[in-house]
Amino acid sequence: MFVQISVDLKFNIFYFQLKFEGTVGTAPTYQGDIALDDIFVSQGRCPSPTPTATPSPCAIRCKNNTCVPANKLCDFVNDCGSSDDTDEKKCGSCDFENGLCGWNDTSSGVFAWHRGRGGTPSKNTGPSTDNTKKPVEEAAVTNLTVNFGPQHPAAHGVLRLVLELDGETVERADPHIGLLHRGTEKLIEYKTYLQALPYFDRLDYMSMMANEQCFSLAVENLLNIEVPERAKWIRVLFGELTRVLNHLLAVGTHALDVGAMTPVFWFFEEREKMMELYERVSGARMHAAYVRPGGVAQDLPLGLMDDMYEVIRKIPQRMDELEEMLTNNRIWKQRTVDIGVVSAKDALNLGFSGVMVRGSGIQWDLRKAQPYDAYDKVEFDVPIGINGDCYDRYLCRVEEVRQSCDIIIQSLNRMPEGEVKVDDAKISPPKRSEMKESMEALIHHFKLYTEGYQVPPGSTYTAIEAPKGEFGVYLVSDGSSRPYRCKIKAPGFAHMSGLHELSKGHMLADVVAIIGTMDIVFGEVDR
Repeated sequence: MFVQISVDLKFNIFYFQLKFEGTVGTAPTYQGDIALDDIFVSQGRCPSPTPTATPSPCAIRCKNNTCVPANKLCDFVNDCGSSDDTDEKKCGSCDFENGLCGWNDTSSGVFAWHRGRGGTPSKNTGPSTDNTKKPVEEAAVTNLTVNFGPQHPAAHGVLRLVLELDGETVERADPHIGLLHRGTEKLIEYKTYLQALPYFDRLDYMSMMANEQCFSLAVENLLNIEVPERAKWIRVLFGELTRVLNHLLAVGTHALDVGAMTPVFWFFEEREKMMELYERVSGARMHAAYVRPGGVAQDLPLGLMDDMYEVIRKIPQRMDELEEMLTNNRIWKQRTVDIGVVSAKDALNLGFSGVMVRGSGIQWDLRKAQPYDAYDKVEFDVPIGINGDCYDRYLCRVEEVRQSCDIIIQSLNRMPEGEVKVDDAKISPPKRSEMKESMEALIHHFKLYTEGYQVPPGSTYTAIEAPKGEFGVYLVSDGSSRPYRCKIKAPGFAHMSGLHELSKGHMLADVVAIIGTMDIVFGEVDR
């Protein structure tokens, strides 16, 4: 690393000589490296270059554009004019870009250095021109490496970023993941298909029933069964309720990250009402284990649909209040517009999905492209962005909340009567009333919850449009009651890997806004 040093010479004589000496290493070898670059002498003359027979056409130009050849530099004659003595002021200054400027090595007559390689260092003649090709002001500045997280309020969990900064500009962002790794995929191999279901609640723990829905669809594909119509509509109902839950938290915490505190408090009030709906239908506020292979765990309690309607019909009004506060707020726009821009081409190449790809203008939604459950029977729009920045992704999430509320209203109005589990005693457990009257029903219940059901050999990849993007499960069965392999595709993993591309060239403060717009949850990233 180059270090800039200034020396004030406290004497007043006409002729003097400057000598630079440096000692490197330790006795007796004194091996090491030292370099001298960019000498600038102000208000002095040292040394005078040796005149050449053929003067160079133009060594410097004066302020009045007069050309001064090299043999007239430092000759103690003002060649630039009475008001300008540039040719004499620059005596002794040298950047070594075009030669040695009259400086020489007093010890041996040549610039030399020892390059240590092998058993015996060899002496090599040094370069006649500068090899650094940049001034000392740039050479003295080195990039700073900073750890962002994992103990950071804007890390959204256990994110650790190693940031390389040039001042406050991000040159490189290197995510380090795995701090929440629990070996989920391996644990699933030792559980029955029903016992494996609760692990999916703990992946993206903000979108619990969406994860369950994907795994259940994969198992149903291997079993080649069709769930009852009412179960499909219940899955759509709670799938969209989960999307609203997720997006309210994503937008609220994103705003909180960049300094807007109000929305997150508004949305936690609304989320609390929705969590109560979760609890009423499954018994748990978060880890519901409600959507299961073959249907859902139990039918909707009496009065839940009416209460859900009352909760959902107020959400669009809350989104209007949010937009009134944020959408045209100049500080919010300064923090999000043209920040974290990703083009449509880059979004596809990086493997983005969900809002991260729709914000770049690509209208891709698995609920439309590959409908599952009852999504082919509902009507909704897919919002897309234009610029692919944080602001467009914010607008997409806000509109998706409105569309999800509309889907929930449609599901409530069109909810059919009927069973909520597939009519197969080998897959669905019997009702409690049957177990009290039938020994066979009791045996079936015992066998299902201890040994599980056998799934025919085969493999399937099933994906759904989860709130954060494409959540997929690749499931392999060997014919036993336990999965041979369960590979989970989490959208946050691909989004996290693209963090460097989105944050390079931005300021350090913008990294917080970019992490917020990705909506990362490390339960699914680390697995």
